[in-house]
Amino acid sequence: MNATNPRPRTALAILAASLVIVMIGFGIAIPLMPFYVTHFGASGAALGFVMAIYSLMQFVFAPFWGRASDRMGRRPILLIGILGYAVTFLLQGFAQNLFQFTLIRALSGMVSSAALPTAMAYIADITPPEKRAQGVGILGAAMGVGMIIGPTLGGLLTHVQVNLPPGIASLMQVTTDASGNTINLSIPFFAAALLALTASAFIFVLLPESLPVEKRGLHAEPTGSRARQLVAGLRGPMGFLFLLSFLMTFALSNMEAVLALYGAQKFGMGPADVGLLMGALGITAVVMQGGLMGPLTKRFGESGVIKGGLLVSTAGFVLLALAATRGALIAGALVMNGGNVLLQPSVTSLVSKRAKTGQGAAMGLNNSFQSLGRGIGPLWAGFAYDIHNTLSFWTGAAVQLVALLYGMRMLSREAADGAPATTTPAEAPTTNRL
Repeated sequence: MNATNPRPRTALAILAASLVIVMIGFGIAIPLMPFYVTHFGASGAALGFVMAIYSLMQFVFAPFWGRASDRMGRRPILLIGILGYAVTFLLQGFAQNLFQFTLIRALSGMVSSAALPTAMAYIADITPPEKRAQGVGILGAAMGVGMIIGPTLGGLLTHVQVNLPPGIASLMQVTTDASGNTINLSIPFFAAALLALTASAFIFVLLPESLPVEKRGLHAEPTGSRARQLVAGLRGPMGFLFLLSFLMTFALSNMEAVLALYGAQKFGMGPADVGLLMGALGITAVVMQGGLMGPLTKRFGESGVIKGGLLVSTAGFVLLALAATRGALIAGALVMNGGNVLLQPSVTSLVSKRAKTGQGAAMGLNNSFQSLGRGIGPLWAGFAYDIHNTLSFWTGAAVQLVALLYGMRMLSREAADGAPATTTPAEAPTTNRL
């Protein structure tokens, strides 16, 4: 389908509705992951690896999909990501051992990494720079809605009893939670796959292409190895933003990787309890990104929102580490999340404003640094959890504090010197102030 000059509000509504469906499916799986891995007899380090592999594959492949969307258009790449997500989540539900589960998670990260950076590039295609933070915030709110419904639904679906043919039923993973209740860990993955298929049909029928043929491939293609591209991005005018993306996602995934395991072992929380907590975090995201993102950005600018978000999230990590009751744990998670949900749309908006051409490549590279953080964060969190169950929380606080000090220094310097030239990562010079 050729680009049809989509109306921004209509296209944004369609894309947001699609991301709600996708994130419901994604959220379904989050509270189950620790229970799934421990069901196979794995340790905290193994849990960290399984959670990390998904994001590490996104780190490797997101720039490829971003560049592909610059050449082929947003719509086909978005469909590839969501359909691949559906197929691989179906396969995860049938995994019979930790090796199979990890392998399929890696494949899922590879193909699903096409979705988010392409969606962000789509928003950049149809919104002017001054409204981009609001558009990104709306997508963040849509994802937050999915994260409210998904984890809660995932926890509840583990208690659903279904009558399937014996051959299929024997492939599903059934275990018990801390209270001795029987839970079916496969059913939520099947539901996630069905929801993703629904979203792909929604996009195929209703979402027009946003990138005209004549505008495709106008930006310079990156050259050199993957590592050189990342180094070039860090050395370019958007380097400090990419580093901030890495630090904030490292800290967040550091918490997410072990929160359910920590809650289960210390406070007896089951999948439904974890799902409700994740749903509460999603409500925080909706309120702050959907209702407050625009006004806060207008009053303080992206730089001010980034500084405030880092300060609040640092405090939240400290509360998590010191929590002595289930209520204190929930409060700490909410505070931390409240700060973190302000960061991603603000950083993404600044990246988009500095990349006048090649939005897909810029968003893909930004997503790569986020995926790298989401990959390394769980690896460290699982290892740290085996040393001490709160070490990952203290690490998150330290990382966010470093990001705050670094961000204050770089953003203040930019305010004094003026905004850097708007170039894409591929066009970035080899040296800068870093």
